[in-house]
Amino acid sequence: MNGGQDLGGQMGFGPVAPEPNEPIFHAEWEKRVLAINVAAGAMGAWTIDESRHARESIPPADYLSFSYYQIWLAGLSQLLVTHGFVTPDELALGEPVTPPRPPKRVLQGADVPTVLRRGFPFEREAPAPAKFSVGDAVRSIVMHPTHHTRLPRYARGKRGVIERVTGCHVFPDTGAQGLPETAQWLYTVVFTGPELWGRDADPTSSVSIEAWESYLEPA
Repeated sequence: MNGGQDLGGQMGFGPVAPEPNEPIFHAEWEKRVLAINVAAGAMGAWTIDESRHARESIPPADYLSFSYYQIWLAGLSQLLVTHGFVTPDELALGEPVTPPRPPKRVLQGADVPTVLRRGFPFEREAPAPAKFSVGDAVRSIVMHPTHHTRLPRYARGKRGVIERVTGCHVFPDTGAQGLPETAQWLYTVVFTGPELWGRDADPTSSVSIEAWESYLEPA
């Protein structure tokens, strides 16, 4: 999705200014937003890619003005409405009006450390041999989907080289749409700076991205 989050290569946003000794949270409410996101995700009603798409669907003017956890809160609010756990009126009121939809799972507080350490494994058994090998020249496809994709806009239609065959992983583009899970081979592809940014780019620079097999074609 070509939304406010896809900023690679765009200009005019000013310099990146890292905050010295930046704290994990800047306010108490941010801790709560993170905790609610973890608990809600554990209910099993949506995938991590669907949650990414919810955040990407925030109108660009809002996305670019929101803080990190404001974006997370807005995305979660949309997911809860979409999946029938709350209504827009209940969000506005801050209290339930109708009986809530029961979740498939409830994350217990004592289980949080184990769940966070385990993470979310996405490697799957390969349905077919890998189409590409290390050293192969490839070109990324040009697409402008309305759903989530992990192929950044700046790297579409560009020529690169397979640097690593990473394994077979869940394909995020379908997972973000709530479709049945599919898996594809995942590759690390390296692109030169001039290929991505033009002749004025540093000729010694390069960028590597993780690209699923359907994003690529032989060059």
